[in-house]
Amino acid sequence: MGMVLILIFFFFSLISSISPSYGFDPLDPYGNITIKWDLLLSTSGTNNLMVSIYNFQQYRHVEPPGWKLNWAWKGKEVIWSMQGAEATEQGNCTEFKGSTLPHCCEKEPFIVDLLPGANYNAQTQNCCKGGVLSSMKQDPSKYVATFQMAVGGSGTNSRFIMPENFNLGVPGYSCGGAVKVEPSRYTTDGGRRWTQAIATWNVTCMYSQSLASPTPRCCVSLSAFYNQTIVSCPRCSCGCQGQPGTKCVKYGETPPLSKKNQDPTPVVRCSEHMCPIRVHWHLKQSYKQYWRAKMTVTNFNIMKNYSEWNLVVLHPNLQSLTQVFSFNYAPLNRYGYINDTGMFWGLPFYNDILLQEGKNGNLQTEILLRKDPGIFTFREGWGFPRKIQFNGDECVMPPPDEYPSLPNKGHSASATTPFIILFSLFLAFML
Repeated sequence: MGMVLILIFFFFSLISSISPSYGFDPLDPYGNITIKWDLLLSTSGTNNLMVSIYNFQQYRHVEPPGWKLNWAWKGKEVIWSMQGAEATEQGNCTEFKGSTLPHCCEKEPFIVDLLPGANYNAQTQNCCKGGVLSSMKQDPSKYVATFQMAVGGSGTNSRFIMPENFNLGVPGYSCGGAVKVEPSRYTTDGGRRWTQAIATWNVTCMYSQSLASPTPRCCVSLSAFYNQTIVSCPRCSCGCQGQPGTKCVKYGETPPLSKKNQDPTPVVRCSEHMCPIRVHWHLKQSYKQYWRAKMTVTNFNIMKNYSEWNLVVLHPNLQSLTQVFSFNYAPLNRYGYINDTGMFWGLPFYNDILLQEGKNGNLQTEILLRKDPGIFTFREGWGFPRKIQFNGDECVMPPPDEYPSLPNKGHSASATTPFIILFSLFLAFML
């Protein structure tokens, strides 16, 4: 029995140490983005489809400029019409005659979401968010995007053939091929009648941090009330000044202009860590039955605001979290009975946007936790988090041997003993 418990502990320790850069995130083991294709109607030469993009991730969301879906047709298909989205290029449609040309004749079309405020006749349900997808925990009402299209022109074969080579158009994601699944079912007439698609395919896209960025994007610094030392982010956590692929601006310099509608390479304020984001964890106070910590998120990115940001923290005492003062919080019980991971994000219209670098480019909160009998201690860095992620990307932690340590009582006593002896001799001499 003891050997079994040791193996179980070793297993969970192993998966907790795996980085999401390998395409598997142990803090969200079932997270992915699924693109569902529903064939609703197939007539001679035309196929009506509904495509839905589901963000089945607990905390990782799709930021502006949003998704840009791409695929390759296997035949001579064209998109005759679309609702809820649009193709970026119409392509060469000269072989079609008549007053109405196809919406897109590209062999490999690029599809983007409509912007908010699009014409009502062009909208569909769950469309028109500019390609932004929220995470399931942060906003369950905005984690789906849907558009419809009429596809035809595939020669004499009217049977619909799924395309290939899917790409979500978001850095870090890679997509597999289409897999045929059970047809989707839809309810009508207030739930009294059910209809279903002719056929349904799923395309699964996974995230890899190493594909999204060659270097980390955030780092962690630490401090504690019982030690005057502030442990800074490790040097060159996200790159070093002067290295290829790094851009930093010193105080007094003018930042370069960014290209419109593109996610620019992070242009950060020059620092030793060179990270766009720094998270500072401070052990603020200890009470009889509780302890308090303060988290501060600072934006060093000069060119970018972070909307709908979030933090994921791994700490064994989160199971006894009592109060969060200015952030939203939700536990992430990824393995059922293990409650050591939580997600923090901003309050709507208050602090849900982390502004670009400057005097307003930081957010902070305090959390109150109950001291769990038998496991709580400030020794050996136990009060500091094991892992922190910002917007789903893992942050660089300082080495454990550099964590602020408790004062050594024995060392303090031995250091003051000579002073006490000299002071006593001085008093005796004066008397």
